[in-house]
Amino acid sequence: MKRLPLSLALGAFFVFLALSVSIRQAVLMLVGVGMGAALAGARFGFTTGWRQLVEQRNPQGVAGQVLLLAVASALALPLLGQFPELHAALGAPSIALLIGAFVFGLTMQIADGCGSGTLYKAGLGIPLNMGLLPLFALGSFLGSVHIDRWLSLGQVAPVDLATPWGSGGALAITLVLLGLVLLLVRWWVGAGQTWWGRRWVWGAVALGVLATLNLVLAGQPWGVVYGFGLWAAKGAVALGVFDPTTNAFWSQEGNALRLAQTAFMDVTSITNIGILGGALLVAAGQGDDSRPLTRQQWVVGLLAGFVMGYSSRLALGCNVGAMVSGISTGSLHGWLWVPLAFAGTLIGLRVRRRFGF
Repeated sequence: MKRLPLSLALGAFFVFLALSVSIRQAVLMLVGVGMGAALAGARFGFTTGWRQLVEQRNPQGVAGQVLLLAVASALALPLLGQFPELHAALGAPSIALLIGAFVFGLTMQIADGCGSGTLYKAGLGIPLNMGLLPLFALGSFLGSVHIDRWLSLGQVAPVDLATPWGSGGALAITLVLLGLVLLLVRWWVGAGQTWWGRRWVWGAVALGVLATLNLVLAGQPWGVVYGFGLWAAKGAVALGVFDPTTNAFWSQEGNALRLAQTAFMDVTSITNIGILGGALLVAAGQGDDSRPLTRQQWVVGLLAGFVMGYSSRLALGCNVGAMVSGISTGSLHGWLWVPLAFAGTLIGLRVRRRFGF
């Protein structure tokens, strides 16, 4: 699809949202378009960055992610301290979180994309990720249906770093921890490596700023997974195969309201749509440079996408919702998510090689 008609279609959708839904949702869609353009234009892949670190001793992707976290934290934490109407991405540490993060890290390497990666690569027209999108959504929905059982295994109250130390103290702690991550990466890759790639740097800064705009406009941090699960839940309700009133998660007031409303009222859904649109803009006029997959690779990849969606709900989000938004808004669960997901990645890379991806 050419950029001009696509731009006109996105412009028409913006006008529709502004007139029929709200100005806020229309502007949030534009923020999502910016996110999709940044993700696709910079090829800012969380999954790719971790894989390059492990397999090639290339620190650029992880250094870019650390920069993104630093920018997002430096912007978000002061805002959260000044404006109580803004909400942090506080998640409860739990057994479900630990298991979900590990499985998510494993499957994202096989599926070659996390939540945001699946979105923007689908927008770029990569066949596997296009096939993964509905399965990720279905897995996320089923994870939400079962989440109460997983949480019954054990959880503690969310830990907000800003509660005991204030937003300034939480920012200082976050930056120190990010510095320690870079030291660990330096130990792993050794000397003589190029740390900062241009696309990783501009992608990190752009995404950090856009994530902050999302926080200000939506009142909550950037997320991806919830929108997927909501789409599948709406489909299940429409088909008459799911009764949300009997489910612990979807009978909650906020979730029940989103099920009853149009998906265009959901802030996560609207930025997800924008991400797809932004990636399509980048992809317009470009060919598909992905290599063909065997039947076995398709089966393994699609299965991994489904499990990734399921585990993302247990883990309270993907690399965006759990890692970026959790860490940048001072939630301890984001720091718990990272090492478990990275441990899963180490296993996932072995499986990826086993099937020749």
